[in-house]
Amino acid sequence: MPRRRPTLLQTAARTAVITKTATTVAGNSAQKQAAAAAPAADPAAAPVAAPVAASAASDDVVAKIERLAALHASGALTDEEFAALKLQAIG
Repeated sequence: MPRRRPTLLQTAARTAVITKTATTVAGNSAQKQAAAAAPAADPAAAPVAAPVAASAASDDVVAKIERLAALHASGALTDEEFAALKLQAIG
């Protein structure tokens, strides 16, 4: 009996399975390599996190002051309330 050729759908499904398998294997390999390299990382790189945290904190303060300014502009806050809350936000 002659062997049937796979249909286009079967070929596409087989290709999808092979691609997913290759992607998963490559991802697992990359994760293992990253985990193996992590202990050998330079300890001097740790202080880099501090400026990022400081930047996030300053962005939060700016957002609070902008919100207070909007409330002040809409008339929900008096000048005195706005000044007091702004000083409190700046800390």
